[in-house]
Amino acid sequence: MNTTIIVQNLKCGGCVKTISTKISELENISNVNVNRETAEVSFQYNDPEDALKVKEILKKLGYPAVDEKNSLVAKANSFVSCATGKI
Repeated sequence: MNTTIIVQNLKCGGCVKTISTKISELENISNVNVNRETAEVSFQYNDPEDALKVKEILKKLGYPAVDEKNSLVAKANSFVSCATGKI
């Protein structure tokens, strides 16, 4: 199945690279596509639990879904993820 999650704090190519890399590493997740302009993370999954796992990983990386609180910690995590993605 396909789904798309709209995230917060996605600002640059470093963010895109980090998200793409980390989500692609997950088992049962494929065809990961991150659109910087629309802040959409699209992917295919086999089980609804896998999609929830992606949402949780995004939150830990600092890119919570738009329906979640965007805390100062999330913003700081996204800054670190962004910098890591640029390396």
